[in-house]
Amino acid sequence: MYRRQISRTLEARLAEPRKFMQIVIGPRQTGKTTAVKQALDASGLPYHYVDADRFTGLPATQIAIEWDQARILAKREGKAILFIDEVHKVEDWSGAVKALWDEDTWHEVPLTVVLSGSSTLLLKKGLSDSLKGRFELLRSTHWTLAEMNTAFDYDLERFLLRGGYPGAASLAEQDRWFAYMNDSIIEATIAQDVLQLETVRKPALLKRLFELGALYSGQELSYRKILGQLDDKGNTDTIAHYLDLLSGAGMLAGLQKHNAKQLETRRSSPRFMVYDTSLMTAAWRDDSSHLLDDPALRGRLTESAVGAYLLARSKREGFEVRWWREGSKEVDFVLKQRDKLLAIEVKSGTVKELTGLDAFKQAFPEARTLIVGSPIATLEEFLLGNVPLFS
Repeated sequence: MYRRQISRTLEARLAEPRKFMQIVIGPRQTGKTTAVKQALDASGLPYHYVDADRFTGLPATQIAIEWDQARILAKREGKAILFIDEVHKVEDWSGAVKALWDEDTWHEVPLTVVLSGSSTLLLKKGLSDSLKGRFELLRSTHWTLAEMNTAFDYDLERFLLRGGYPGAASLAEQDRWFAYMNDSIIEATIAQDVLQLETVRKPALLKRLFELGALYSGQELSYRKILGQLDDKGNTDTIAHYLDLLSGAGMLAGLQKHNAKQLETRRSSPRFMVYDTSLMTAAWRDDSSHLLDDPALRGRLTESAVGAYLLARSKREGFEVRWWREGSKEVDFVLKQRDKLLAIEVKSGTVKELTGLDAFKQAFPEARTLIVGSPIATLEEFLLGNVPLFS
């Protein structure tokens, strides 16, 4: 069975003396539980596994009961691991975990703790509220082209259409793949990782926003046009909030424009970007081959693949992903990492002028530039991870 780097990183951390909780977060169906189990098995240490989903809604005292079982194991064996999967399903999980972890620290109990969850937003809220300084995050992102190629023999075109969900890799029949993506990924994520865990006044609006954003991935759309497309009289703050929720669930981002002062502005037009191209493909709900045959659609699919790859790397490497436009001149992506600035233009086979890069370079002389789709940085090599960003 293929093993991701996140699993190997976790294995190495489990071998260290107890210092931090290890918390694995990311979108559903990206292999979080599998990666953790592989690390636990490879560690050679005894462990106690808890599926928190089975006591959804019960008080956090359920965590304490399971934690006690793991403590017995740790004291008997000299060291042990407690793995709580889907911990965000438990009411007040972060407060309970903090108290139990601090007790073990005080009494020097040799118990290492691993937590995982699908809802990035809820996990982050719990982490910031209660667990500061007590954890390290491991991010399970959508699978890359390199991973899907090694594990499932994906080529570039298959990856552009089917993306990085390992569970869907064996589904050759297109109708079956569409059903899996819409039922087990899209609907399940919205219903279980967003609507059940966050206050959403207009759930139908949030669902329609995702569908619209997936169809328009790679394009700028003003808030006025978004509201018009959604046939809703809501306000831009509601749309911006729902975009944040969808982004936290690893589905759809609204990229903001880059400017010299890096000011966050809710009123600027977002550029929609899916976190995985399969989410864009599934939104079409019909034969997706035309996405590659039509030059304009292939261009947006290609830009979405690059954008999704950059969003995944940004979480791990600590840089912002934005875009830029001044008048009629624009740049597909602008990355900012501390004092470093990188402008990226994506070419997908069609002739594309580079006036946007020229204008951006004049406005920001310190910036580096990169053309994805050029002989120096082909799309495939970029998505395989063979093109450095901030070197």
